[in-house]
Amino acid sequence: DRNQNPRSEPPPARTRHLSLLSVVRHRRHEHWLEDAAASHRRQVPRVRGTADHKEHIEICYNVLSREYEHSKDDIFEFLLQCAEQLPHKIPFFGVLIGLINLENEDFAKGIVDATQANLQDALHTENRDRIRILLRFLCGLMCSKVISPNSIIETYETLLSSAATILDEEAGNPSWQPHADFYVYCILASLPWGGSELFEQVPDELERVLVGIQSYVSIRRHFDDIAFSVFETDEGNSPNKKDFMEDLWERMQLLSRNGWKVKSVPKPHLSLEAQLVVGKCHRFHPVSLPPPTFTMSSSEILQGQEKHEANLKYPQRLRRLHIFPTNKAENMQPVDRFVVEEYILDVLLFFNGCRKECAFYLVSLPVSFRYEYLMAETIFSQLLLLPNPPFRPIYYTLVIIDLCKALPAAFPSVVVAAVHALFDRISNMDTECRTRLILWFSHHLSNFQFIWPWQEWANVKGLPKWAPQRVFVQEVLEREIRLSYFEKIKQSIEDAAELEGLLPPKGGPNFRYHTDESKESTEGHRLSKELVSMVRGRKTTRDIILWVEEQIVPANGAKFAVDVVSQTLLDIGSKSFTHLITVLERYGQIISKLCPDEEMQLLLMDEVSAYWKNSTQMSAIAIDRMMGYRLISNLAIVKWVFSSANVDQFHVSDRPWEILRNTVSKTYNRISDLRKEIQTLRKSIQVAKEASAKAIKELEEAKSTLEIVEGQPVPSERPGRLRRLQGFADKAKEEEVTIEESLEAKEALLARGLEEGKELLRLLFKSFVDVLTERLPPVSADGDVPNLRAGDPNVTFPVSDPEAATMEIDNENGADNNSQVDCGNTKLVIILESLSNGAYAHWGI
Repeated sequence: DRNQNPRSEPPPARTRHLSLLSVVRHRRHEHWLEDAAASHRRQVPRVRGTADHKEHIEICYNVLSREYEHSKDDIFEFLLQCAEQLPHKIPFFGVLIGLINLENEDFAKGIVDATQANLQDALHTENRDRIRILLRFLCGLMCSKVISPNSIIETYETLLSSAATILDEEAGNPSWQPHADFYVYCILASLPWGGSELFEQVPDELERVLVGIQSYVSIRRHFDDIAFSVFETDEGNSPNKKDFMEDLWERMQLLSRNGWKVKSVPKPHLSLEAQLVVGKCHRFHPVSLPPPTFTMSSSEILQGQEKHEANLKYPQRLRRLHIFPTNKAENMQPVDRFVVEEYILDVLLFFNGCRKECAFYLVSLPVSFRYEYLMAETIFSQLLLLPNPPFRPIYYTLVIIDLCKALPAAFPSVVVAAVHALFDRISNMDTECRTRLILWFSHHLSNFQFIWPWQEWANVKGLPKWAPQRVFVQEVLEREIRLSYFEKIKQSIEDAAELEGLLPPKGGPNFRYHTDESKESTEGHRLSKELVSMVRGRKTTRDIILWVEEQIVPANGAKFAVDVVSQTLLDIGSKSFTHLITVLERYGQIISKLCPDEEMQLLLMDEVSAYWKNSTQMSAIAIDRMMGYRLISNLAIVKWVFSSANVDQFHVSDRPWEILRNTVSKTYNRISDLRKEIQTLRKSIQVAKEASAKAIKELEEAKSTLEIVEGQPVPSERPGRLRRLQGFADKAKEEEVTIEESLEAKEALLARGLEEGKELLRLLFKSFVDVLTERLPPVSADGDVPNLRAGDPNVTFPVSDPEAATMEIDNENGADNNSQVDCGNTKLVIILESLSNGAYAHWGI
C-alpha cells in the first residue's frame, strides 16, 4: 500500500545504478524484499557512475540468495515483473539471473520457460508493449549466457517471416502493413541491447536477419504521416522524408557500421563475463504467431477501412518533435537518441498514475550523458501526439512539474526554451495541438505562481485579432483566470501592461433584467421579479409552467418567455456551479416545455451566451449541463456553433470550439458508457441464469426426494424448507428477468445513441462543408487545387475587413510582414484541421 509504506528519500538526480532500493520502491508490497533491503541499506552505496555495477549486482545477488529458500516463488515472480515493468534496467536483471544460473540452473530454466510462455501469450493477445519488452529481455538473458544467440535469431526470423507474409497480396493483406511494421520494429528495437553479442557469436545468422529486414523495407509502402504532424511545413510533403520505420532501419545500419557500440545501453555482463561464461545456456523454445485473420479486400472503401483499423490497432509509438535547434540539444549518436527515447517512453508507460515515481526514474536513466532536452522533446511529442496522446494530458503536465522540482537547476530552463520555441512556430502548429499547448501551459504556470516573462510577448497585442500568437496569449490568460482570479493574473502581467487588453472582461453575469433605479422598469423586469418570488416561495414546477403559459406567452409570445425565464433562472443559479445544477434539476422542466424544438433551443443558447458573455467557462458549463439534462440536443448545439455569429469567432477565440468539443465528447461518452453497462449486464445475466438454474435444481431435487408414510409416497423434505427453496428459485428467476429487461432497455438506448451519433457526425460534416464552400476558392477547369498556404497568385478573396485582411506579423510569427491573406483563409484551415484531428478522430472512425 503506497500510503501505508512511506518511501525513503530518493537518491540524488542522475544516479546510474541497479539499486535494490529502487526496485523496492516500485514493488513495495513485496515485504520480504523490503525487509531484506532495509537490513542492507548501509551496505548498498548510492553509486553515481558505472564503475560499481559489479559490486552492486553482487550485493543484490547475495540478498536474493539468502531469501531464496524462504521465498522462491516470490523471487521468481518478482524478477519477471521487474524485467517487464523496469525495462531500462533489463541488462542488470539479466546479469542477476545469469549469476543465479551458476548456482541454480532449474531456477534460471524456469525464468526462460516463463519468458517464452509470456511472449507466446503476448503474441496471441497482441500485447504490443509486452512483446517489445520481452524481446529486449531475451537479449539481456543472452548477454548473460542464460540462452543461446541462435534462440534470438530463430525468434527474429519467425517475426520477420510473418511480417513478409502480411505484405504478400496473395497470402496476406498489405492494408495491414502497420502490423508487419510492428514485428520488424520489435526486432530493430532490441538490437541495441543484443546486437554486439549476436555479431560476435553468430555473425552470419545476424547478417541473414539484416538482409531480410532490408528486403522487407524495400517492399513495404512508405508511410506519409503529414496528417499527424504537429507543424505544417513544406518538408512534410517531401518525397525524401523518411517515415519512422525507414529512419529506425537507417539508425541500425549506422550502428552496425560502428561495430554495434552503444553508449546508452549499460553492459554490466562484461565485468562478470568470466563467471557468466561457465553457466548453462538453456533452450528457448520457438514461438508461433497466430495465423492472420484478414483477407485481401477488392473494394477500395474496405481497403481504406482496413488501413484505418490497422493504424488504430498498431499505432506509431513515437512521432519525433524537434523543438530545439541542433546547437542547443544534446549531441548524441542517432541510436543513442533512439534508446533514450525508448527509456523515456517506457517509464511514462509503466508509471502512468505514479507521477513522482515517473519523475524519479526519468532523471535516473542508466546513461552517462545529459539528456534533458531530449527528455523535454519526447514528453512534448507525446503530449501533442495526434490524433490523441497515449495518456491524459494532465499526466504529462504533472510529470513536467515534478521534473522541474527534481532538476531545479536544469529542467525549468529547458521547459522555458521549449515554450519559446513552440511559441515562435505557433502559426504553423496544428490547431488541436495549439489547444493542448494552451491547456498545458496555463496549468503549468498555475503551479509556479503564474511567473512568466510576459514582456517578451508584449508585441502580440499589436497583431491582428486572429494572429495565432495573439490568440495563444489571450487563451492562456483566460485559462489562468479560471485557475485563479482576475486580479492575480492581472498582477502577473504588470511588467507587460500592453497585454491587459487581452484579458477577458472582469465583469460577472450580464443579467438583462437586473433591478436598477437608473433604468426604466419594463414588462420583462416585472415578470422576472415575479418569477424570482415564485422560486423563493417554493412554488412547484407545474405552478410556474401554468403561470408562464397564462401570464407571459399569450401577451408576449414564446420567444419573450424564453428570454425572461432563461435569464432569470440563470441569474438564480449564477452564484456557483452547484447553484446552477440545482436550478436545472428543479426547474429544467420549465425550460424543456418552452424549448421543445431546435429553433427554440437555438434561442435558449443565445440567451445563455448573452447572460455569460463575460465568462467563456460558464457559457460552456451551462450549455454542457443543459445537454446533460436533455434540455438541448447535440444537433441544436452544432447548428448554434455554426451560426454566422459564432463562425466569425472561430479564428479569434476558443469559445465555440470548447462548446463543440464538449458536445462531441459527451455524445461519445454516452455511447461508451452504454456499451460498458451492456457488457456488465450480459455478464450479470450469465451469473443470474446460473444462480436461477442452481436454485431450480435444488428445488426439484428436494421435491423428488420421497419417503413412504402409511404406504403412500410423500416428500421427505419439510414444508418449511420447500417453501424457502421455492422462494429462492422465484427470487433468482425474478432477478434474471429484471436484468434481461434492463439489458433490453440499455440496448434500445444504445441503438438510439448510435443513431444520434451518426446524425451528429453527418451534421458536423455538412456544417463544415457549408462553411468551407463559402470561403474556398473554386478549383480550376484543369483540376488544379489552389495552394492556400503558399499564397497562390490566382487565389483571390473578397476582403470585407481591411484590418482583418492584412497580417502584420514579424518573421518570428511564421510569415512575412504585411502578407496579404484573408481571414477566411485562416478560418478554413482551422476548421479543416480541427475536423480531422479533433471531433472526428475522437470517435475512432
